[in-house]
Amino acid sequence: MRRRRVKNPDGRMPVLDHLRELRRRLIIIVLLVAAGAVLGWYLYPHTLNVLRHPYCSVPEKFRYTPSRSTNCVLIYHGALDGFITRLKVSVISGAVFTGPFWLYQVWAFITPGLRKNERKYTLIFVIASTILFAAGMALAYVVLSKGLRILLEQAGNGTQAQLTVSDYISFVTLMLVVFGAAFELPLLVVMANVAGVLPARLLRRSRRIAIFLIFLFAAVATPSTDPFTMCAMALPMVVLFEVAIQIAIVHDRRKARRQAEERAEQHLDDDVPSAVDAIPERLDWSDST
Repeated sequence: MRRRRVKNPDGRMPVLDHLRELRRRLIIIVLLVAAGAVLGWYLYPHTLNVLRHPYCSVPEKFRYTPSRSTNCVLIYHGALDGFITRLKVSVISGAVFTGPFWLYQVWAFITPGLRKNERKYTLIFVIASTILFAAGMALAYVVLSKGLRILLEQAGNGTQAQLTVSDYISFVTLMLVVFGAAFELPLLVVMANVAGVLPARLLRRSRRIAIFLIFLFAAVATPSTDPFTMCAMALPMVVLFEVAIQIAIVHDRRKARRQAEERAEQHLDDDVPSAVDAIPERLDWSDST
């Protein structure tokens, strides 16, 4: 009979047990994404229509339109391109659909290394990360229509873009994932602050450098590389980073106050009498009944 492993209240475990725990969490994440991919495969026609909308919003003179048709189409050349595109979109959709569940697995793997009173942030982490990632994807989808039009119009009049479905879907999904992942920055900063890695004073001192790095990251990470898309990513990230700094300041103040109270309690000696007034205050009985 297999003996159950006794959990350490401090969350510490040997290296091999830590690797086994990582393997177990990764297997659960893969199964969750695979289950979501089945749903993504079924919803692929609707997902494709949503992803195709930014391209269809480009004026007809800059995109390929079949003769005697008003519909915008995406073409493909290889026999397997259609299947691979559908499989790719299904897997990405599955990861999005099951995001809260596999994010919980990630946090559950991290929490054994944290104190017991810090594990209460599990639900906050899952909800905040899901909302931030969804907000980043929503902003990317709004920016795509404008950014894609700017890119396609650079070729000038008399030219049309004949995009393949595989290249276009890769571009759009990369844009959505990059924006969603970038919006997780404030959450990572807050997590590092709660874990004691990034104190608030360090964040305040490095604010200017961080803003420069955010714009640099936006310039490199955005697939379209146009200034409009770069600013659309960088400016919200700067605002979210400032919010994370303010949260870190409040957390550090509360932590310092709590530590000061704990130190004051530790300095109390049972053998030393507490200081009291020599003459007690006179009680006022005038309002008593």
